[in-house]
Amino acid sequence: MENTFNSIILCGELMGIPTFSHENHSKNFYRFSLEVQRLSGTTDLLEILAPENLIQNLDVFGGGLLLVTGQIRSFNSNQEHGRKLIITVFADSVITCDHDPKNEAVLTGCLCKQPVYRKTPLGREICDIMLAVNRPYRRTDYIPCILWGRTAQIVADKPVGTKIQLWGRLQSRQYIKVVGDGSEQRTTYEVSVVKANIEEDSPLDYMES
Repeated sequence: MENTFNSIILCGELMGIPTFSHENHSKNFYRFSLEVQRLSGTTDLLEILAPENLIQNLDVFGGGLLLVTGQIRSFNSNQEHGRKLIITVFADSVITCDHDPKNEAVLTGCLCKQPVYRKTPLGREICDIMLAVNRPYRRTDYIPCILWGRTAQIVADKPVGTKIQLWGRLQSRQYIKVVGDGSEQRTTYEVSVVKANIEEDSPLDYMES
C-alpha cells in the first residue's frame, strides 16, 4: 500500500550480498547496505530491508547501481545497554540502474518531542526534531531529522503536535558512545532537511507506539 506521508528514492552501490533478516506472515525479508554518494563526495551507508521477491532476480555480482524506492521505517530494539531506535529503508521496488547517485526523502508528520535548537562553535544554527510519521494499519514511524539555518530557527519554537512536511536526504553519521568503562563507535541515521513546510493550524494526530 502506498504511503503518501513517507517516501524515499535512493540510487547507490550495493555493498555485499543481501542476507536473510526475518520471516513475517510467511514472507521472507532480506537486508543489505546501500552506499549513496553525496554531491560533496561523502558517502552514506544506508540499511535496506526488502521482501525476497524484489531481490531474487537481481544480479548481485554484476556491479553497477541499484535504484530503491520505499519508506523510512523505525523500530525500537532492546539491547544490552537499553533500547535503541533502529532506522531502515523498507523497499517497495529494487532495480538495477545507471542513474547518478540519488537520495531524496519526503515526509509528512508531526513533532512528537520538543525541538532542540543549538549552534555550532562556528555559529551555524541547527535544530534536531523527532517526526512522527503515520503509516497504514495504525502504525507510526519515529524519524530523527536535522534542520539548518533559517529553517532551524522557524521550527525551534514550534509545539509538540505541529504538522510539518519535509524534503531532504537520509544520512548516516558515526559517533563515539561511552559504554561502561569503555567506548564504541556507533552509527546513527537522520534526515537532513533542505526544505520544510509548516502547517501551524493543522495538527496531525499520530499513533503512540
